[in-house]
Amino acid sequence: MAEKVSDHILARLREWGVERVFGYPGDGINGLLAAWERAGDQPRFIQARHEEMAAFEAVGYAKFSGRLGVCVATSGPGAIHLLNGLYDAKLDHVPVLAIVGQTARTAMGGAYQQEVDLHTLLKDVASDFVETVTVPEQLPNVLDRAARTALGRRAPTAVIVHADVQELPYSAPGHAFKMVPSSLDHSDWQAAPSDEALERAAEVLNSGHRTAMLVGQGAAGARAEVEQVADLLGAGVAKALLGLDVLGDDLPYVTGSIGLLGTRPSYELMRDCDTLLTIGSNFPYSQFLPEFGSARAVQIELDPHMAGLRYPYEVNLIGDARATLQRLIPLLRRSTDRDWQRKVEQNVARWKKVMEARAAVSADPVNPEYVARALSPLLPSDAIVTCDSGSVANWYARHVSMRPPMRGSLSGTLATMGSGVPYAIGAKFAHPERPVVALVGDGAMQMNGLAELITIAKYRAEWEDPRLVVGVWNNQDLNQVTWEMRAMSGSPQFLPSQQLPDVPYADFARSIGLTGVKVEKPEDVEPAWREALAAQGPAVVEFVTDPAVPPIPPHADWDQIEATAKSILKGDTDRAGMVRQGIKAKVQEFLPHRHKKES
Repeated sequence: MAEKVSDHILARLREWGVERVFGYPGDGINGLLAAWERAGDQPRFIQARHEEMAAFEAVGYAKFSGRLGVCVATSGPGAIHLLNGLYDAKLDHVPVLAIVGQTARTAMGGAYQQEVDLHTLLKDVASDFVETVTVPEQLPNVLDRAARTALGRRAPTAVIVHADVQELPYSAPGHAFKMVPSSLDHSDWQAAPSDEALERAAEVLNSGHRTAMLVGQGAAGARAEVEQVADLLGAGVAKALLGLDVLGDDLPYVTGSIGLLGTRPSYELMRDCDTLLTIGSNFPYSQFLPEFGSARAVQIELDPHMAGLRYPYEVNLIGDARATLQRLIPLLRRSTDRDWQRKVEQNVARWKKVMEARAAVSADPVNPEYVARALSPLLPSDAIVTCDSGSVANWYARHVSMRPPMRGSLSGTLATMGSGVPYAIGAKFAHPERPVVALVGDGAMQMNGLAELITIAKYRAEWEDPRLVVGVWNNQDLNQVTWEMRAMSGSPQFLPSQQLPDVPYADFARSIGLTGVKVEKPEDVEPAWREALAAQGPAVVEFVTDPAVPPIPPHADWDQIEATAKSILKGDTDRAGMVRQGIKAKVQEFLPHRHKKES
């Protein structure tokens, strides 16, 4: 049988080293599905429950494997459903390729069923490269450019293929006018700044006395170099949410996360420093960086398009973090004054005691901070942790301690709900030999997490390490938005929008053959995590938590405190609980450390 366009697409993906494609079937990709059958399911087709989940799974796979994530969807609604996951890839700079079916060429322009202008639909999210294949000779060039661009620019790209084109015999581009041949090679490369730029950067950093470092996901491959620079400069190191796994939290000068979900030591580090070195991060909240003009600053950034944002950096070093640091380190002088770093370490040690005390505060029925705190020391050293958006992200950022080679991620910039469980599925296919834990709120579970438990059940037997644990914070409230309403606008909780129905998550897990555990008492939290991590297969642990425990920043300003107070006066439905829990949580910053639960 002659090779068809659809056969060639799959063959080219295999040549690019693609082993898995996340998707959902539809008649707009029937040609591809038939080719998959002929190819013996190579690369492997992983069936999600929804195209948006397929895109998230591709993002999770790419984040945790460092390889190209690929998703596929049918024309019309299938392509539309991919958008949220693809925007997540765009904003977090993740290489993902979307292959999308399209109405047959003969029907285009005829208001045909599922006919959508896909090029227009995808041209923003896949702005680095989107192309429609109309003749076989466009392949393999279009696929090669899409894959190479996604990997090189760390961005989503898209290839649209008409349904009838998928069925055409494949014909390679010839050595002729208006033909575009292609090549597969994607050799490793590294960008590095000039010697002059490195010398200017070293002058800035060597002149500092109170140096702060901020690391993001771009520093992930430079752990040893980041530690060496911190040691040379006597610096404290804060971490952006996407860079939480860059350094271990066991290092005494690591202040943890920064920003709205950040720690007080990170806030103090940026407030009091006189020099800033940012590595591989475009942390968006400039109000959490040093006051403009108060600190001299250097940035290391791979993408020149993203350099110089957020802060008036004196030097922008354009290059790979590891390669740039290796050339910068010989130019740095070792600081002999360690008073600053010792102060940072003291702030970190005190904060850890505060967080331990906050997690020990009693709540009705379970303190959500304690749920994350109890998990942290139980996590295997090779665990991968994914987290959804919402109040659960606060507990992840502040209570889950990273210990290399642990990995962790969430939807950092788009901050979309519903990514935690599909990220975990993508992570599990990237590393079937490692345990994966997803931390999810009840809003995200109701949005799509419950359906993706079916995907987990479908593929559970294929993973070398059987552990995929989903922890659900069940507080029957869209809690992050509730607290944002209180703190940002002084509005009371609006129950019709915020209140969630109570769903038996653990029961549902058991109904599809997974382990399900429900926790309603604090003393059962740690045993439940242990049971789930020891289970011989995927597990769901449902924790009934108190929505009155505030996730607002520990360094909330007086405007936010005043706005929250106004929401109480306006008649918030949970005013007694939120006052009680807010005071109990905040007061831990001013009390000596206690080892027993507060009443």
